[in-house]
Amino acid sequence: MSKRRIVAALAVIATLGSIASPVWALNRHVTIVNNTGYTMVKFYGSNTGTDNWEEDILGNDVLPSGSSVDINFNDQSGYCKFDFKAVFEDGDELVRQNVNVCEVGTFTYN
Repeated sequence: MSKRRIVAALAVIATLGSIASPVWALNRHVTIVNNTGYTMVKFYGSNTGTDNWEEDILGNDVLPSGSSVDINFNDQSGYCKFDFKAVFEDGDELVRQNVNVCEVGTFTYN
């Protein structure tokens, strides 16, 4: 294959990549704010194409009331819609489905 054809092929690939990649390039950072009066002890965020909650994003940490945490929901799936599940120290669980993490910059639990 000639150099000219290789350069042309790479240009086509680059163009296709820039057309197909906007969903992949979207910002999926969301600040989770806890204003409930209770400490959040677990937090899950799974894309809507997943049948389970995956891992606790807070891990060994907790999110006291009045605090916030920035979470990057980019799981390399291309999804923008995520389900959230927050578990609090009193055992209450709050689930919110279909949160668009590509559009929402802050999500507040009250």
